[in-house]
Amino acid sequence: MSTPPMRAFAGNGGGTLVAALQRRRQRTAFVFALLVLLVAATSIVSLGLGAVSIPPSRTFAALWTGLTGSPADANAARDSLVILNIRLPRTLLGLMVGASLAVCGALMQGLFRNPLADPGLVGVSSGAALAAAIVIVLGERFLPYLPFATLPFVALPIAAFLGGLLFTYVLYVLSSGSGRTSVATLLLAGVALGAMAGAVTGLLTFLSNDQQLRDLTFWSLGSLGGATWTKVTTILPAFIPLAIALPFLGRSLNALSLGEAEAFHLGLPVERIKRIVIVVVALAVGAAVASAGVIGFVGIVVPHLLRLAIGANHKVLLPASALLGAALLLASDILARLIVSPAELPIGILTAAIGAPFFLWLLLARRKMVT
Repeated sequence: MSTPPMRAFAGNGGGTLVAALQRRRQRTAFVFALLVLLVAATSIVSLGLGAVSIPPSRTFAALWTGLTGSPADANAARDSLVILNIRLPRTLLGLMVGASLAVCGALMQGLFRNPLADPGLVGVSSGAALAAAIVIVLGERFLPYLPFATLPFVALPIAAFLGGLLFTYVLYVLSSGSGRTSVATLLLAGVALGAMAGAVTGLLTFLSNDQQLRDLTFWSLGSLGGATWTKVTTILPAFIPLAIALPFLGRSLNALSLGEAEAFHLGLPVERIKRIVIVVVALAVGAAVASAGVIGFVGIVVPHLLRLAIGANHKVLLPASALLGAALLLASDILARLIVSPAELPIGILTAAIGAPFFLWLLLARRKMVT
């Protein structure tokens, strides 16, 4: 009598495989639930933290007042004014910038098939910041001749996007050849591009006046302190395409992880996927830099931590990176407001203090694996 297929499969270790897949799905669901709670908790704290402390109960009342327009009392009206005009734009901007940087890090690591790729580390953020610096210092001379001169806030994200796009494309061309990506060339080209951008930015700093110098300092260190509804609406055109593209790019990056030749034989339009990833990363990083300045290491820390927790499946890694990146940046912003209160510490300092040791640890771990 022949053995039933499922019983034979279980007898050959299939039951162990099914149990392992179930445990992986349960762990992934638990991690996603934890990330959602973390985003909610950091958002509530961010809304209530400031010169005027607002507890969670009053925070929800203030939000309800802002939505309905009917304050229960004078305190609710004051809280609603503070939250809606100052803290809610800052919180939303932090969520979108953190999610964008983390997802872009995961996308670049999937494109280059290397966990060391990061928009800030390999010079993409530097290119976006350089373009933004050009607009800040030289914009008064050239913007009047451009068609969007009446909307100067549009020029900054457009310039940052073009700078990030140019640097991303140059980086890809320099580090890829014969269907393979050289990790050493990737890192060295990123360092070289970042140094070139830093040199030009330094020259612009030398030529800038006092107001421009303060603006350049903001871009170089990164901060959410200047968050407004205008900046929130400015980053939305970049954030929405990024969110829409995640489900489609996840499967493509999974195929690319096998190698470009293998992905091509599976029917994946490899070159088109590359162009889409490059444009999406440049758009999102450019908008993030234009809104909050240069904030490094979020794109390298977040995806790597999530790979340890839920694996390398990009269909779940990309949305999980968005959640953890948003929570991480908001938590950094909260710390930035608390450490030197009543002043604010630039977020870029905190993320670099956390991310630089993590990057060194990752380099040492990879060297041990090679040897």
